[in-house]
Amino acid sequence: MTINIADVAVLIVSYNTEDLLRNCLRSVVEQRGSLGQQIIVVDNGSADGSVAMVRTEFPEVELIDAKQNLGFARGVNLAATRADAEYLLLLNPDTVVLDRALERLVQFARSQPGHGLYGGRALKTDGSLELSSCWALPTIWSTTCFALGLSTAFRHTQWFDPEAMAHWRRDTVREVGIVTGCLLLAPRDVWDELGGFDERYFMYGEDADLALRAKAAGYRPIICPDACIIHEVGKASATKAGKLLLLFKGKATLFRDHFDGWRRSLLLFQLLVGVGLRAQLARARSRSRRSDADPWGTVWRDRHDWIKGYPGLRPSHRELGHGMAANLKPRAAKEAGRP
Repeated sequence: MTINIADVAVLIVSYNTEDLLRNCLRSVVEQRGSLGQQIIVVDNGSADGSVAMVRTEFPEVELIDAKQNLGFARGVNLAATRADAEYLLLLNPDTVVLDRALERLVQFARSQPGHGLYGGRALKTDGSLELSSCWALPTIWSTTCFALGLSTAFRHTQWFDPEAMAHWRRDTVREVGIVTGCLLLAPRDVWDELGGFDERYFMYGEDADLALRAKAAGYRPIICPDACIIHEVGKASATKAGKLLLLFKGKATLFRDHFDGWRRSLLLFQLLVGVGLRAQLARARSRSRRSDADPWGTVWRDRHDWIKGYPGLRPSHRELGHGMAANLKPRAAKEAGRP
């Protein structure tokens, strides 16, 4: 019988987020309550002072200095191999934990077993709701709304932007399609059963893929409204064009992995139509063709690349689990030591 040394292992993947990461770690430590927690930070080759800051200011944190950008999914999986806790909790470095949120989330998961994946409520710095803690699963209808521009023209409406679930304030317990990686709790045995993240997803889409695999395994992701964080969305991202390129490559991979036949073809076609429409509208609004000024134009020009998705076949959850154990543990021992 394995005895876990902590209630929860907090897994944070950081890339050039020194100040944000400092605030995040401070809140995790200060708001721990009675929770026994292990904190693991994977630094993806930051060029700022993130590594030195963690080593100096948070000596209790286990730091894995990857010395290269592994991507989010691979970074989380690497952190998970070093975790020794009943639960794993993914937390973005651009978040701040409020009012013992992690303790509340663990207590909620213990009182509501069987859901597999658990999330909380995200707020903006001004206290208003930030929708990014969860989404509905993509459907043919939601992607049709994107293709026709309805999800932009009628943003956050229940009928034309259904994936945002904006009509719900995240203030009640509710099962959802996707719990996002900004705040995601999973029992260790569930994480191992699902095989963690599919590492083909460099960034974006890995949490949706995990949710779909969890659903196929019989789990029902759920939100705990009492577990609140501040999430400064976009503060840890690169340019808008770069973010969109990764986002749509992730979406294309997700559709190729989880849909077959005419549904897959239709969903991929709708992605292209939606991006093309937005590129034309952006071009009509501005004569500038610089990538930063016209991110949709950049995404449209690179459509032949991202529409293929990430290379390789989707591994089974068993192969994912074996890959984590066989490949990441030696790397962790070689590249990182305990601070």
